[in-house]
Amino acid sequence: MLGAARTIPRLLAPRLGAALRDSPAVLVHGSRQSGKTTLVRIVGEERDYHYVTFDNDSVRTAAKADPIGFVARLPNRSILDEVQRVPEIFTSLKAEIDRRRTAGRFILTGSANVLLVPQLVDSLAGRMEILRLHPLAQTEIEGASPRFIDHLFRRKFKTSLCEPLGSELARRVVSGGYPAALARRPALRRRTWYRDYVDTQIQRDVRDLSRLRSLDTLPKLIRLAAAYTAGSSMSQTSLHPLS
Repeated sequence: MLGAARTIPRLLAPRLGAALRDSPAVLVHGSRQSGKTTLVRIVGEERDYHYVTFDNDSVRTAAKADPIGFVARLPNRSILDEVQRVPEIFTSLKAEIDRRRTAGRFILTGSANVLLVPQLVDSLAGRMEILRLHPLAQTEIEGASPRFIDHLFRRKFKTSLCEPLGSELARRVVSGGYPAALARRPALRRRTWYRDYVDTQIQRDVRDLSRLRSLDTLPKLIRLAAAYTAGSSMSQTSLHPLS
């Protein structure tokens, strides 16, 4: 379905390009491993953006210690990856944008919704456009154009009965849309990737956002939400996150 070396064009890329033409800052946020870094680096390289990631310990420490000086030293066009890890920087970004308000100055990415970070002191309201990147859509995976809405309104949507997708639909649902998972061909390897994703990435984001007393309850809560989403008939008692 998906080769490891294949870069898939994202449907969000044109919207990101349009936002950079009239917004001083653009935030691309979404879950980890959904392809945010790949997207912004591809778009940024075409426009000569400087890339900075706050997953780098030394970079993150420098930004936290002196956010004003850090922002002042950034090139005119900069990508700030995983910006939710340094919420202190938003006030400095606001001041820099107000000092010289030009379109496309900053591309920000955040694996958590940075607007919900407790330490966030300024939301860049009126200065930042927010775009959400989801995991790969089926049209992106297949390299097709999404035409469902167009066909529907132009009355080109076929209403006749067609062959049920059956096992193929189930396979697509359980495969999901995360590029790294889809690069693993055997279904068992994809299952392992998703298990590790929950254990490491999601719990890391929770630590970034809050201080929970018992992080071991999070996987149970995720299973509870997934069961309800799938319309499981299991009882609430057996699915209780603390059971």
